[in-house]
Amino acid sequence: MKKRILAIVMVAFMASLCMTGCGSSGSGEESAGGDLTKITFVLDWTPNTNHTGVYVAQELGYFEEEGLEVEVVQPPDDGAETMVGSGQAQFGVSFQDYMVPALAGGEKTIPITAVAAILQHNLSGIMSAKGGGITSPKGLEGKTYATWELPIEQAILKECVEEDGGDFSKVELIPETIDDEVSALKAKQIDSIWVYYGWAGINAEVKDFPIDYFAFKDIDKAFDYYSPVIIANDDFLADQPDTAKAFLRAVSKGYEYAIENPKEAADILVKANPEIDADLVLASQEYLAGEYQADASQWGVFDGDRWNGFYKFINDKKLAEAEIPMDFGFTNEFLPEVK
Repeated sequence: MKKRILAIVMVAFMASLCMTGCGSSGSGEESAGGDLTKITFVLDWTPNTNHTGVYVAQELGYFEEEGLEVEVVQPPDDGAETMVGSGQAQFGVSFQDYMVPALAGGEKTIPITAVAAILQHNLSGIMSAKGGGITSPKGLEGKTYATWELPIEQAILKECVEEDGGDFSKVELIPETIDDEVSALKAKQIDSIWVYYGWAGINAEVKDFPIDYFAFKDIDKAFDYYSPVIIANDDFLADQPDTAKAFLRAVSKGYEYAIENPKEAADILVKANPEIDADLVLASQEYLAGEYQADASQWGVFDGDRWNGFYKFINDKKLAEAEIPMDFGFTNEFLPEVK
């Protein structure tokens, strides 16, 4: 559950525009037998518990019940956003902060829309070794922080430090891409790192590594944004709305199953991806069972005020090339009706 360098997405997408212009509409294709509609779903990173509902829907036949044949693929170097926007995949995993370049100015440079919230609240924050003094953002003063060197990432961190009365210029930013956060902290490679608690924080618990942690959403409500989300290709949504709804009906059932049956859901994820740590998957799955839907009326639904609140912060800090309109870039239209 790592961040990628967002600038790469924008550079690489320009090269992909020719594919879009050559007739790729992102529409699903009929399988050889003509019975099932083929859908490609691209992940944001290696398989993990953010993705469990999709694997459950695949394993338990929910996609087939909806007339779909879904292929789950790894993201290319230029990201899931590019693959979905160019029509090579109909759906994929992204994050509200990743979508900023696509939505700036109200004319999409990447034709994607968020159609479901995988997690209802932002579970990311700063993790450090316990006892290091980083129990709040101000504690980052004089400490090292592993940065991806992204403007939005650093702006969020700066806002948190300053709201806590700290001086962001005293935080030592260390450009670093770390695959194992716990190992990096144990080795004192860095003092702090941005993590997604549902995976990296739980991994620290599984490995019995004591940590200090603070969540961004607890510092500023603007940072309770949607992370991660399922995105869809805009042309596909326009051309095949019924297929899009069928896909999200199946995926909704998958996440609802994971909420009610975390152990069985964890087993399904590990069966499909035997290379991942089964103990970590189970512990993460049990934690996320209460977070997929949380306090929302149903899995996947977006709250427009929270969506807009984050982009207001982006606009106010001028972190996008042009302002992002409110109520732009997401929809609840394709989710199942509230029961």
